Amino acid sequence: PIEEVNTPGMTSIEQVSSFLKMPQSHTLKAVFYVADGKLVFVVIRGDLEVNEVKLKNILKCFELRLATETEVIEAGIVAGFVSPVGISGIKVVADDSITSGTNFVAGANKPDTHLRNVNYPRDFKVDTMADIARAGAGEGCPRCEGKLSSTRGIEVGHVFKLGTFLSEKLGANFIDPAGVSHPIVMGCYGIGLGRLLAAAIEQNHDDKGIIWPLPIAPYHIYLCPLYLENPQVETTAENLYAELEAQGLEVLFDDRKESPGVKFNDADLLGIPFRVTISPRT
Repeated sequence: PIEEVNTPGMTSIEQVSSFLKMPQSHTLKAVFYVADGKLVFVVIRGDLEVNEVKLKNILKCFELRLATETEVIEAGIVAGFVSPVGISGIKVVADDSITSGTNFVAGANKPDTHLRNVNYPRDFKVDTMADIARAGAGEGCPRCEGKLSSTRGIEVGHVFKLGTFLSEKLGANFIDPAGVSHPIVMGCYGIGLGRLLAAAIEQNHDDKGIIWPLPIAPYHIYLCPLYLENPQVETTAENLYAELEAQGLEVLFDDRKESPGVKFNDADLLGIPFRVTISPRT
């Protein structure tokens, strides 16, 4: 049977699981969202996080965000001690992880109190049951025996399957060979140029800044003549610049009358793959 337990000031899953000496997977987490202006109560196993993309698709809403503390309190909810047991007047969406265990700990909808031995569907009902959890490292693949691995990365491109969600609303249909109308299955893709540059820089840099990979470098060669007031240096640099350009190379010709230190420092900051230095001594 359900049993009340005193949990003074324990408002987070971490605090409750530590206080009751039990794993977070034996708790129920309550998360509140606002979907198209309406409050939604999400229930998920305590060791998991909500995948908001999945949730948005399940709710079929245009706008989804976390509810503010004020919105939760105005709905008559005791923040930090919320329970799906006895909740009413709010749409409840549950992750199917809650069906894989028994005797969970959940809030009691009153301050400083939690409930032991909470079970679905005996003790509470939900409006929608679905997979809305964020996948974690080590979880099994639903199609094979593989395990999910997790590494950090940068999204430089993406493909989204939009399905028929937008086409149904816009009336974008096609006629199949049998003459039957169907909504178009939509998708989109994109490449983030800014993210591509960020990824390249993250992989190719030193303590002075960028080291451009040759295929995406803004210039192939940094031509650095020193002491341009010397006619021989000036002539040699201009001739070499013309020759390199004629060969199809992109050259940044630094014809400023600056000191060698300034030019070398700027060259390091620019990170152009090759540097050619011309001076009276060379």
